[in-house]
Amino acid sequence: MNKRKILAAVGIISATLFAYSRWVEPSWIEVTRHQVLASIERPLKIIQLSDLHTYRFGVREKKVLEIIRQEEPDAILISGDTVANEGDWQSVGILLSRLRAPLGVFVVRGNWEHWRPNPDELKVYESSGVTFLNNDARPLLKKVWVVGLDDSLSGVPDQGKAFAKVPQGAFSIALFHSPAYFDSINSRVNLGLSGHTHGGQLRIPFLPPIWLPEGSGPYVEGWYTHGSKRMYVSRGVGNSILEMRFACRPEVAVFQLDPCTGACPE
Repeated sequence: MNKRKILAAVGIISATLFAYSRWVEPSWIEVTRHQVLASIERPLKIIQLSDLHTYRFGVREKKVLEIIRQEEPDAILISGDTVANEGDWQSVGILLSRLRAPLGVFVVRGNWEHWRPNPDELKVYESSGVTFLNNDARPLLKKVWVVGLDDSLSGVPDQGKAFAKVPQGAFSIALFHSPAYFDSINSRVNLGLSGHTHGGQLRIPFLPPIWLPEGSGPYVEGWYTHGSKRMYVSRGVGNSILEMRFACRPEVAVFQLDPCTGACPE
């Protein structure tokens, strides 16, 4: 093969990979499914959304709504960075207003809510019908509580304030953005849900991530444990800085919480 043909082949492959990572994978949302056994009174289905990075109400946002419609979750938990780098809060409000779940939709701040603040942020949440948890907690069921903490990278998380309402012995789901915070909170929660890393976003298959943002710690994606305490790090729905993904599909995580039939993890 002569040099011209080699260069042509390299050009075609490069163009194909670029087109795939720019226009295909960013909207190819994977639904991941996870079972969690807990000391709870009845089964509970929860969807975690993370890193929506909404800058317009487009194809990806419509796919998220379709997934939620099909899954019919009891509750939706959003682990921060709902707003995009550009700070389009109008589109955020449109998306949030269309999220529905019988036990509620709950959201915490990520780093971009702090870096691209909006004086009407609380009004956006209120008018959209979602519950904003900033170092606060709410019950999903009598013995299941969601605890929302401010982002540890760009905000001020306060565990004492956040857990003040949670009854002794309740199954607690901590919702926070940057996964490195798990090291500080794992002794207090049963299940942690975070995001922030985007799973690396642009990956070389079978190799560690090229880059992770500050606040990720040793966590990339998926499950991590500390004793009986567990954290799930979502790859997120949207993208940070570059509107591209490769070998790291966007994710909507579905958690099925089921009552234990025997001894439950503490």
